[in-house]
Amino acid sequence: MTRTIYSIALYLLGPILCLKLLLRISRDRKYLDRLPQRFGYGLKISDLTHNRADRPRIWIHAVSVGEVNAAIPLVGRIQEKFPEFLIVLTTMTPTGAGQASDCLGDRIFHCYLPYDYPGSVRRFVNNIQPIMAIFMETEIWPNYLAFCARKQISIVLANTRLSEKSYRGYRNFKRLISTSLSHVDEIATQAQMDAGRLISLGARKEVVHITGNIKFDMVVSNETRQNALSLRNRLGAKRLVWIAGSTHSGEEGQILNAHAEIRQNCPDVLLILVPRHPERSDELLRTCADSGFRAILETDLKDALPNEADIMIGNTMGKLPMLICASDAAFIGGSLVPVGGHNVLEASAAGVPVIFGPHMFNFQKIADQILAQGAGLQVESSNELAETVSRLLNDPALRDSYGIEGQRFVENNQGAVERVFALVEKHLIKARYLHSNKTETG
Repeated sequence: MTRTIYSIALYLLGPILCLKLLLRISRDRKYLDRLPQRFGYGLKISDLTHNRADRPRIWIHAVSVGEVNAAIPLVGRIQEKFPEFLIVLTTMTPTGAGQASDCLGDRIFHCYLPYDYPGSVRRFVNNIQPIMAIFMETEIWPNYLAFCARKQISIVLANTRLSEKSYRGYRNFKRLISTSLSHVDEIATQAQMDAGRLISLGARKEVVHITGNIKFDMVVSNETRQNALSLRNRLGAKRLVWIAGSTHSGEEGQILNAHAEIRQNCPDVLLILVPRHPERSDELLRTCADSGFRAILETDLKDALPNEADIMIGNTMGKLPMLICASDAAFIGGSLVPVGGHNVLEASAAGVPVIFGPHMFNFQKIADQILAQGAGLQVESSNELAETVSRLLNDPALRDSYGIEGQRFVENNQGAVERVFALVEKHLIKARYLHSNKTETG
């Protein structure tokens, strides 16, 4: 009954959902891409034939860029151990789709996840026919979970985290969430607090496991480091470089103010500015010009960076790790404005000193741990950002110290991928056996 009421409410909110989608399309035309998929249309089993449609399928849902990044090492382990399975990866955002394409390419089949309407859910699941559904981080979709359970599809919530804000919101619908969680076969949480909150919402204790955060299990590849070195030579091997990555509207102005201050101490310093949403790059180009800076888009960089350039704007998906590696210090955005911060571990894994602002509530535990270990720095304002970056740029030994501690912090917390994979593996072994028997009898 509660799920019926939930579905009715979704239908009643349909006009608002469509309006929000139209607003997104007006800001980013990429939301028009494969639009029917968002309602469960335009996707058929025949679309998978180039990957052999008879292969058993695993469905992994990753909302956007951060979740896709967390899914990448898990995809690698599954494909290494179960190469016969086809992985269907869904996202909700074009940036997530772009990251999946850049990092996984044709190793997976990508499509957009339809909204949680009963009809859309039925069309999608019946077309994909997965033997397992893996939801990355915190994705509790009542109709998807119920329909998968009815179809006897194994369900895993992986790398799950539940912020205090999300927990309070879910608690208002505890009966619905409790019923939904009862369908889940395995829940792999990042920390004890996440486990406790999910159990209090109705998850069965025996299926909840504390596995750690998959995002620690990242390795900066030799290819990434070589590409970063090549870029650094084009930027000017002796030129100091700092990066502001995953930035948001309302934040870039503060960053540009900080850059102006930093230039007083380091006149030749270069800022690499990477917005969270690359489609805002042209807007940022104008903002930089209005602030008196000479900026260039990364895609317009041919050979060497022009000497007169003060800022390079990263406007392509998937290159943030390489751009961080090419920098002497890294500020991670979404933290000078109340967005909640973004993943600081990419910088730490690369051995680059990491800086973030006061608003880190989406990554609070990691932020606290980094500060406690002396592996990063937190600032409260653009003035503090300027002071901190200037201090790091002018002190190579200090940069090395924070970089080394950052790498140690990441290495000491690795292992979550193997723990999550162990939970997934037992269901895949069973699915492999059932599929083999079905093929033989068929």
